[in-house]
Amino acid sequence: MQQNDATYGEKPWLIYYGEDGSRMNWSYSVFIDVSRRLARLLQQHGAGRGSRVVIASHNHPDTILGYFACWLLGACAVPLNMTEDDQRLAYILTNCDASLVLCRSCYAERIGMALQGAALPLIDMDSDSADPQFYAAVRGCEPLDFPEADDDMLEQECLLVYTSGTTGNPKGVVLVQRNLFADGQDITDWHGITPDTRMMCVLPVHHVNGTIVTHVTPFIAGSSVVLHRKFSPKTFFSTIAAEQVGIVSVVPTLLAFLLEAGADAAGAREAGLRHIICGAGPLTCELADRFESAYGIRVLHGYGLSETTCYSCFLPVDLSDEEHRHWMQDYGFPSIGVAIPCNEMAIHDAAGHDVPDGERGEIVIRGRNVMLGYDKNEKANAEAFAFGWFRSGDEGFRIADRQGRHFYFITGRLKELIIRGGVNLAPLEIDEVINRAPGVKAGICVGFENNMYGEEVGALVIRTDDSVRQEQILNFCAEHLPASKRPKVVIFTEALPVTSTGKYQRNSVKHLFAQWKDAQWR
Repeated sequence: MQQNDATYGEKPWLIYYGEDGSRMNWSYSVFIDVSRRLARLLQQHGAGRGSRVVIASHNHPDTILGYFACWLLGACAVPLNMTEDDQRLAYILTNCDASLVLCRSCYAERIGMALQGAALPLIDMDSDSADPQFYAAVRGCEPLDFPEADDDMLEQECLLVYTSGTTGNPKGVVLVQRNLFADGQDITDWHGITPDTRMMCVLPVHHVNGTIVTHVTPFIAGSSVVLHRKFSPKTFFSTIAAEQVGIVSVVPTLLAFLLEAGADAAGAREAGLRHIICGAGPLTCELADRFESAYGIRVLHGYGLSETTCYSCFLPVDLSDEEHRHWMQDYGFPSIGVAIPCNEMAIHDAAGHDVPDGERGEIVIRGRNVMLGYDKNEKANAEAFAFGWFRSGDEGFRIADRQGRHFYFITGRLKELIIRGGVNLAPLEIDEVINRAPGVKAGICVGFENNMYGEEVGALVIRTDDSVRQEQILNFCAEHLPASKRPKVVIFTEALPVTSTGKYQRNSVKHLFAQWKDAQWR
């Protein structure tokens, strides 16, 4: 941070667009100075090296200031997703052993209720409010000295992220500074990010994608980032053009939103947009093809988890158009790419052994970006690292190219696999067909309880209009899938169940198919 302060000074670092379209610009020197002062304020409230600081906020420069202040202090930031329910927030607050809460005033009441009477210091964090108390307090502090670079600091906890599981209590993923530097540096190198690059963040910064890809990475590279309060298909491309953004990171859901809105991309490529990073959710070949065909903008598909800091692999940037299309379209699933240098990847069977190329198994990862472990959860850690690698819980396969590089593919979550008559079915394979069916705007398959086969296949669908009937979709699926895989029933809906980061929650809608538990289909 000290080097960036000296090198980049008044260069723009963080540009922020509020919901009302207002624009703020933070230079490197101002941002770093305020981060150091905020770190001192945290110190005055009892936080220090090894402390955990909860950050209850949303996409805003104050949130990013909170992260960097914690890291300067050697403290661990614990971001909250304020769209979660009160029960989950209460669990995280009581489980994370925090010494302090940084909170925007609009969330103070909810945090107070979630604390359930626990005496935890709370700092109101609103630099842009009508009451300038927070900013005045920060400005009144002496900047914290820059920490000395040492190996101990690199192994210091810096981010505690709670995973968005579909059942049970969330698990706290413990990341250390070494993880952030390793992943951030490899993302920088892979995508050719330089001080002249401008990136854009439309994803929530409580998640590692928004934090690592579009804040830690550009800071390491000495580049700039355009942060949005919220994603808007109406202003997505126009802001890219106006700010000359080179790279933006999204989840597949946002690609679908842009297509649905008919967003106008005029001027975006001319202004310097190179490609769109896409991951953190299920991308189908159909959606990728529609987006790339409509806009002529390459989707750089990748994959990673909170447990691996963020990304573990990407498609190579320098593929020809023919090669890119081959890896995105020719295997039934779009490739998630090649492992980045800071980690190794493999495909293992249930006993932890490598499986041959093309054969499905569990995606496993090891390297400098892999988490320290799940916080206070020995059972989960034992399961996750049973064979010396981190077991992702995702099913996939790999194919080698002529250069010997392994291109990886994800076929679905192992725990979301549909087990019909003892045969495992990959949800994404069925999703591909559902989304090609006439009259389907978007859809997913759902494995539901059935007395004949244990589980059967259903489809949850957003249709293009009310004239679309179940029979049209079922007949199309029957033409393109074997009987074991094709959906037997369709339920129409207005929205698909996704987390705040765009991951489908199939298990949360199984109950919608309960009336077909005793049904039989030929």
